[in-house]
Amino acid sequence: MTYKGYLIDLDGTMYRGGEVISEAIEFVNELKRRELPYLFVTNNSTKTPEIAAAHLRKLSIPATPEHVYTSAMATASYIREQNPEARIYVIGEAGIREACRHAGLVEATENVDFVVVGLDRELTYQKIKQASLLIQQGATFIATNQDHALPTEEGLVPGNGSIVAAIASASGTKPMFVGKPEALIMTQALRKLRLGADETIMVGDNYRTDIMAGLNAGIDTMLVLSGVTTEADLPQLPVKPTVTLQALSQWTFDQ
Repeated sequence: MTYKGYLIDLDGTMYRGGEVISEAIEFVNELKRRELPYLFVTNNSTKTPEIAAAHLRKLSIPATPEHVYTSAMATASYIREQNPEARIYVIGEAGIREACRHAGLVEATENVDFVVVGLDRELTYQKIKQASLLIQQGATFIATNQDHALPTEEGLVPGNGSIVAAIASASGTKPMFVGKPEALIMTQALRKLRLGADETIMVGDNYRTDIMAGLNAGIDTMLVLSGVTTEADLPQLPVKPTVTLQALSQWTFDQ
């Protein structure tokens, strides 16, 4: 079918680390030429949309902050829907803090409604302790994503899921997750695109996050073998993507 909108992963789909995937440039340029709405959906809660868009533009990929939707933005939006006057305790960096401020949420250290956890590369014992105590006092525990490890040039390093695991262990409480592979971030992104699940396709390189997010939300999926999931993994996938491509250059927009 011909899709009216595209949700697109970043790392492994648009670029690998600091290097652009060449086919991605033409793919997004074609979306722009056809005036098809697209949104980059990322589990990264540390970057603001402005920073993420600037990085894409440096790689010659057309992007504005309006083209970026992060797990931090989805988390803040969800909390605002539950309680627009919520008091929140935040573990995280600029991305999650700005998203929460933009949503009108108030950061606090006591009488808190939600404990919000995103990746924090300046994490301290005190932060974990405070979060755990607030959750035990009744605050809802919500996390931007469950990525336990992040690939870097040095190897795998702790991701947000590792921080969340420590707080969950200390507080005896399981969190609610927002980012991929959860359906919640997908439904929030569709709302921003103003399109239905049946009009949209999710494009990504990671079956466990990108493709499962699409499957969980009832969205068609395009798996691109340019990153995490490889051709050798395909026979073991429990549910197949709608389409699997070696590269974005193989995609035909007029299906």
